[in-house]
Formats: sequence, C-alpha cells, structure tokens
Amino acid sequence: MSEVASDIVSAGRLRVAVQADDPLRRNALCRVVAEAGHMIVDEYDAADIVLADGRHPPNELRNVVGLGIADDRLRGALSRDADPRQIDAAIRAVAAGLIVRTPAVRETGFGAMGESEGHPLLTPREIDVLAALAEGMTNKAIARRLDISLHTVKFHVESLFRKLGARTRTEAVTKAAERRRSDIIML
Repeated sequence: MSEVASDIVSAGRLRVAVQADDPLRRNALCRVVAEAGHMIVDEYDAADIVLADGRHPPNELRNVVGLGIADDRLRGALSRDADPRQIDAAIRAVAAGLIVRTPAVRETGFGAMGESEGHPLLTPREIDVLAALAEGMTNKAIARRLDISLHTVKFHVESLFRKLGARTRTEAVTKAAERRRSDIIML
C-alpha cells in the first residue's frame, strides 16, 4: 500500500463512489457511507473505493466492495443485506489492501427456482405427490398410492421444496395454494 493510501486509511476518511441502479438504494448506501465518516464522490477515478450494489461498475474492478455480486475478481464482496458496520469495515479493509469475503451463507432449505416462460413449474407426478402431502400422507403411504418407490417419493418431495422455495411439507402445500390463487384470473 502506498504511503498516501496508508495516511488516508489511518485518517479514517475515504473517498467513496457509490454505484446502484435503484436511486433509493443508492441514497441509502450513500447515507451509510456518510454516517461512517467517509466522503461521497461522483467520479470513480476520484474515489479510493467504489461501493457497488448488484453489479460492478463497467471496467472497474480495483478497490471495489460489491454488495450481492458474485465476482471473485473484486477486492471486496459482501452479501446484499450487509449491515452498515460490515460495509464500513469492508471499505476500510479494501482501502488498506486487504481482500474481503463474507462466508457463504448456508441455507437449511432449498432456494426457489425461477419458472421459465410458458412451461409448467410442477410435473404431473409432483402435483400428485403435492396432493398427497396436502392430505397429510406419509412418504410410505404416498409410495403405495402412486405405486412408486419410497426413494422416488423423497426425490419428488425435495424437488417440490426446491421449486416452491419451501422447507417443510406444510409450507410447500401453503405456497402451492397461494400460487394457485394468484394464477386465477378474475373476470
């Protein structure tokens, strides 16, 4: 780190450019940066650090702290919901020449899978399994009713959880019912 950069970091006041597509998000991030005692600048070239939300600035990879950006070339990477303390610490660390990464957050369930245009989200067999779940049936009872193996039932239940973004059987049934209601067109 250069002597000038060292002096800036030790003084505690950094020049930070904030990049966010959403104006409300940009204002909130500017407020976080200002409350941490840093100066907001509009030009990337005049900044010590760039705080980027969602995507990194074009042609800008040096001294960037990205929020919700999965790019290993960035010096700093935080989750999009990082708190002000974490953002300030990452800005200071990257300015000091360090690399900042938040540990991957491990979910205990399955993430929701996006639905492609024009294709049904659930297979016919998944719908059969979902109907049996709604009746409160066990995996063993579902396997007997549908004449499939217990392993296949478990596979379909896990697939339902992933596609619906659910963690439990009850949540899967509830989310499917909500989805069905939202898909109904009122005339």
